[in-house]
Amino acid sequence: MNKNYYEILQVNKNASPEIIEKAYKTLAKKYHPDLQTEENKKQSEEILKEINEAYEVLSIPEKKQKYDASLLEEEMISRTPPRKEDISSTNLSTILEEERKKQQALLQKQQLEYLYQQELAYQNQIQQARQKAYHDAYIQDLKNRGYKIHYKKTFKDYIKGFMTLFFTIVILFLLWQIPFIQNFFLNILQENQLLSMFFNS
Repeated sequence: MNKNYYEILQVNKNASPEIIEKAYKTLAKKYHPDLQTEENKKQSEEILKEINEAYEVLSIPEKKQKYDASLLEEEMISRTPPRKEDISSTNLSTILEEERKKQQALLQKQQLEYLYQQELAYQNQIQQARQKAYHDAYIQDLKNRGYKIHYKKTFKDYIKGFMTLFFTIVILFLLWQIPFIQNFFLNILQENQLLSMFFNS
């Protein structure tokens, strides 16, 4: 009897490759021998060995397809009640072959759906890239013609401007606390006052 790799990785049979990979990484980290106590290290090594074995099969589409077929065959044998017409090995082989074909067709359908979704996502990325390129080219053309481009400010832009002004004031205040800089500006103000008095007189 085959090991149930889905139960080992704690995922269902319809799990996507991404979910299988995520489950594998989580369990591999959880049962890594270096993270266990001495008394649990040997047990964790055995568990980790089964986890690696399960992921090696379920992460490769060809191996996963063969494993699913064999798993289905075992389930059919265990669930099929003994009947007179099913006692002959020929009838049983025919039933298992039909179920295997159905399983293969289902897997192929799932793979086609996955590829279709990937293609839609790829086409969407291409469309967004084209729209951005057209927009950038249009803006550049307006700039080349001498038009001024005014962008609508968002709330984030206002916050950024406020934070810039705030930090500028803080920095100027801290600089004013330095005696050298303070005396320098006070001397300039005194010289301006003397000059204004001289010219007024």
